[in-house]
Amino acid sequence: MSASSRPITAVIKQLSLGTLRQWHWISSAVCLVGMLGFAITGITLNHAASIPASLSVTSVEGELPAEVLAQTMLYSDRSESTPLRLRRWFASEHGVALPLGQAEWSEDELYVAMPRPGGDAWLSVDLGSGEFIYERTGRGWVAYFNDLHKGRDSGTAWSWFIDIFAAACVVFSLTGLLLLQRQAGHRPGTWPAVALGVLIPFLLILFFIH
Repeated sequence: MSASSRPITAVIKQLSLGTLRQWHWISSAVCLVGMLGFAITGITLNHAASIPASLSVTSVEGELPAEVLAQTMLYSDRSESTPLRLRRWFASEHGVALPLGQAEWSEDELYVAMPRPGGDAWLSVDLGSGEFIYERTGRGWVAYFNDLHKGRDSGTAWSWFIDIFAAACVVFSLTGLLLLQRQAGHRPGTWPAVALGVLIPFLLILFFIH
């Protein structure tokens, strides 16, 4: 019988204790900071209503230079992109990094939404006069990390990080369970403790969440 056709349990039994320990400590090292961060923000999210938000609002109003407005008006790709000349001008004059996408064009207005973790920002440009309003809102560091926990408006790279981190947590948990299985004969309280960890959330869901 080939190794690929053997039952999974037989393959697991052949894993050496050293191999399990190695996978366990490597996955725990990868998960350490992320697990602490997600655990702490789990508490702050659970008590979000009782944690005061430190709201801050930054507003910038002005008028685009004539050449910037003219190039903006001549911009051909009005699907969802923000003109390069406009982005460069805002970056140099106001230190504002406008996104390439997320632009909404109408007959007389360009609107750029810039949602982000822990706050929001937007830009409105009057295409007739060149007058603009930029506003950035922040709700503080607690809200920032809470939004990272939820993956809210945090981008593709952070989404990939959450997926990889979750996979590492699965490896950490499963190798921990296999290590418990190997040590259960010497520690009689192992399986009752594992059963308790399964039973408590199940009972809470069954009786207290409706």
